[in-house]
Amino acid sequence: MELEQVVGMAAGIFTALSMLPQLIKILREKKAEGVSGWMLLVLLTGLSLWVVYGCMKQDWPIILTNGFSVLLNLVLAFFRHKYKDR
Repeated sequence: MELEQVVGMAAGIFTALSMLPQLIKILREKKAEGVSGWMLLVLLTGLSLWVVYGCMKQDWPIILTNGFSVLLNLVLAFFRHKYKDR
Protein backbone atom coordinates (compact mmCIF):
# COMPACT_ATOMS: atom_id res chain seq x y z
CA MET A 1 0.00 0.00 0.00
CA GLU A 2 1.40 3.39 -0.98
CA LEU A 3 1.73 6.31 1.42
CA GLU A 4 -1.11 8.25 -0.22
CA GLN A 5 -3.43 5.26 0.27
CA VAL A 6 -2.42 4.98 3.93
CA VAL A 7 -3.09 8.70 4.44
CA GLY A 8 -6.43 8.38 2.60
CA MET A 9 -7.50 5.42 4.72
CA ALA A 10 -6.45 7.16 7.95
CA ALA A 11 -8.36 10.30 6.97
CA GLY A 12 -11.42 8.26 6.06
CA ILE A 13 -11.32 6.25 9.28
CA PHE A 14 -11.05 9.35 11.47
CA THR A 15 -13.83 11.04 9.50
CA ALA A 16 -16.02 7.95 9.83
CA LEU A 17 -15.41 7.75 13.57
CA SER A 18 -16.12 11.46 14.13
CA MET A 19 -19.82 10.85 14.78
CA LEU A 20 -19.26 7.89 17.12
CA PRO A 21 -19.05 10.04 20.29
CA GLN A 22 -22.39 11.66 19.37
CA LEU A 23 -23.99 8.25 18.86
CA ILE A 24 -22.65 7.01 22.19
CA LYS A 25 -23.98 10.14 23.93
CA ILE A 26 -27.44 9.62 22.44
CA LEU A 27 -27.48 5.97 23.47
CA ARG A 28 -26.38 6.76 27.03
CA GLU A 29 -28.75 9.68 27.59
CA LYS A 30 -31.61 8.33 25.48
CA LYS A 31 -32.26 11.81 24.12
CA ALA A 32 -31.21 13.55 20.93
CA GLU A 33 -32.61 17.04 21.04
CA GLY A 34 -29.30 18.66 20.07
CA VAL A 35 -28.82 16.70 16.86
CA SER A 36 -29.92 18.49 13.71
CA GLY A 37 -31.93 16.38 11.29
CA TRP A 38 -30.95 18.67 8.42
CA MET A 39 -27.27 18.25 9.25
CA LEU A 40 -27.67 14.48 9.15
CA LEU A 41 -29.54 14.66 5.84
CA VAL A 42 -26.87 16.83 4.22
CA LEU A 43 -24.07 14.70 5.66
CA LEU A 44 -25.67 11.43 4.51
CA THR A 45 -26.18 12.88 1.03
CA GLY A 46 -22.54 13.93 0.81
CA LEU A 47 -21.25 10.63 2.16
CA SER A 48 -23.46 8.66 -0.23
CA LEU A 49 -22.13 10.68 -3.14
CA TRP A 50 -18.57 9.91 -1.97
CA VAL A 51 -19.45 6.19 -2.07
CA VAL A 52 -20.80 6.58 -5.62
CA TYR A 53 -17.67 8.50 -6.61
CA GLY A 54 -15.47 5.81 -5.06
CA CYS A 55 -17.35 3.14 -7.02
CA MET A 56 -16.93 5.10 -10.23
CA LYS A 57 -13.18 5.41 -9.56
CA GLN A 58 -12.96 1.88 -8.12
CA ASP A 59 -11.21 3.39 -5.10
CA TRP A 60 -11.69 0.99 -2.18
CA PRO A 61 -10.45 3.33 0.57
CA ILE A 62 -13.10 5.89 -0.45
CA ILE A 63 -15.80 3.24 -0.79
CA LEU A 64 -15.09 1.50 2.52
CA THR A 65 -14.54 4.50 4.75
CA ASN A 66 -17.48 6.48 3.39
CA GLY A 67 -19.67 3.38 3.33
CA PHE A 68 -18.92 2.89 7.02
CA SER A 69 -19.70 6.57 7.61
CA VAL A 70 -23.06 6.18 5.87
CA LEU A 71 -23.88 3.18 8.04
CA LEU A 72 -22.85 4.92 11.26
CA ASN A 73 -24.83 8.04 10.40
CA LEU A 74 -27.90 6.01 9.45
CA VAL A 75 -27.75 4.42 12.90
CA LEU A 76 -27.35 7.88 14.40
CA ALA A 77 -30.34 9.14 12.39
CA PHE A 78 -32.43 6.18 13.58
CA PHE A 79 -31.68 6.88 17.23
CA ARG A 80 -32.16 10.63 16.72
CA HIS A 81 -35.64 9.86 15.43
CA LYS A 82 -36.30 7.38 18.23
CA TYR A 83 -35.18 9.71 21.03
CA LYS A 84 -35.88 13.16 19.56
CA ASP A 85 -38.86 13.94 21.81
CA ARG A 86 -37.39 12.90 25.14
